[in-house]
Amino acid sequence: MHSSAVFLIEFGAIILGLGLLGRFAGRFQFSPIPLYLLAGLAFGEGGLLPLGTSEEFVAIGAEIGVILLLLMLGLEYTATDLVSNLKTQYPAGLVDAALNALPGAAMALLLGWGPVAAVVLAGVTWISSSGVIAKVLGDLGRLGNRETPVILSILVLEDLSMAVYLPIITALLAGAGLAAGSATLAIALGVAGLVLVVAVRYGRHISRFVSSDDPEKLLLVVLGLTLLVAGVAQQLQVSAAVGAFLVGIALSGEVAEGAHGLLSPLRDLFAAVFFVFFGLHTDPASIPPVLLPALALAVVTAGTKIATGYWAAKRAGISAKGRWRAGGTLVARGEFSIVIAGLAVTSGIEPRLGPLATAYVLILVIVGPLTARYTEPVAALLGGRGRRTAGPSESSDPESESDVAQDRDLVPSPDAPAEK
Repeated sequence: MHSSAVFLIEFGAIILGLGLLGRFAGRFQFSPIPLYLLAGLAFGEGGLLPLGTSEEFVAIGAEIGVILLLLMLGLEYTATDLVSNLKTQYPAGLVDAALNALPGAAMALLLGWGPVAAVVLAGVTWISSSGVIAKVLGDLGRLGNRETPVILSILVLEDLSMAVYLPIITALLAGAGLAAGSATLAIALGVAGLVLVVAVRYGRHISRFVSSDDPEKLLLVVLGLTLLVAGVAQQLQVSAAVGAFLVGIALSGEVAEGAHGLLSPLRDLFAAVFFVFFGLHTDPASIPPVLLPALALAVVTAGTKIATGYWAAKRAGISAKGRWRAGGTLVARGEFSIVIAGLAVTSGIEPRLGPLATAYVLILVIVGPLTARYTEPVAALLGGRGRRTAGPSESSDPESESDVAQDRDLVPSPDAPAEK
C-alpha cells in the first residue's frame, strides 16, 4: 500500500511538472523538448532527486510514447502522397542523407566508438525534428510560403527512411549476424511494401472497418490495433515504431482525421514521458566530457542542413530568400534523434553516446527556431555587404530582382504535401 502511494505521488509530480514546463515553453514560444530532457536529467541517475517506484511505469510509458509519435506521423500522410513524394523528391532525400548522416558517422569513428555506434550517430544527426519544424512554420506564419512544400517533402522522405533504418539498427544493436540482419531487413521491407500496396488499393476498406461514429470506440480500436501491430513487429525483430508508422499510413480520410484528434493528447502526454525517460538514463556528470564533440557536431550539421534546404529549394525553382529560409528551418533535431539514441542506450553499446545525443539535441532544438527566423536576414545582410564591396557594376543580380515577387506569392501549390 505504501509503495502504491509513493508511485502515485511520484508519477503525479512528473505529469504536473511536465505540464508546467510545457506551459512555460509555450509562453516564450519555444519547444518544450529541452525542458523535458533537463527534467529527466534532474531526476535520473546522478540527478538531484532520483526516482524510485515509478521508473518502471515511466519506461512503459516511454515505449508507448515512441509508438504514438510514429502512429501520428503516419496519419499525416496517405500512401498515395508517400509514393508521389518518393518519385519527385528522392534526389533531395539522397542529398539530405549524404550531407547529414556522414558527419555523425565520422564523429563516432573519430571517437573510437566502432561501426555500430557510427550507424546510430549517423541517424541522430540525419533526422530533423518534424514536431519542432511544424511548430516553427506555424509560429512564423510560413505554412503558405513557396518553400514550405520543399521542407515538408524532405521531412516526409526522412520519415519514410525510418521504416528501413530502424530495422537495420535494431538488428545491429541486437548483435545479429549478417544472415539474421539481412533477414530482418528483408522482412521489414517486405512488410512496408505490403502495407503500402494494401493501403493504396484497399485503404478505404480498412478505414471503413475501423471507422466508428462513437469517439470512444474509434479510440479503442485504433489504439488497440496500433499496439497489437507494434507488438507483432517487435516480436519479428523489425521495430514497434515502424509497425505503428505503417498503421498510420494505412488509415485515411475521416478515420485518420478523427483518430488524429482523439490521439493527439495521448501522444503529447506519452511523448513527454519518453523525453523524461531518456533524460532519466543519462547521468548529468557524463555530459561535460562530450560537450565539445556535441557542439562541433551541432555546428557542422546545422551548416549541412542549411545547405540541404538551399539546394532542394533551388532545385524546385524557389527564390534565393526562400532557399535560405528552407535551409534554416530544417536545422532543428528532436524527437527522432532521441528515439534512435534511446535504442542505443538501451542496448548499452557505448555509454557516451546517450550523453552526446542529449547535448546535441539540446543545442539544436534551441538553435533551430533561431536559424529558421534569422538565416535569411543574415544571408541578405552578408550578401548586401558583398555587393557594396564589389561595386555598383557588379551588384546586379537578375535572380534577386524576382525575389520580392516570389516572396509575395504565398499561396501554396495544389501539389503541396499536407502540413506535418
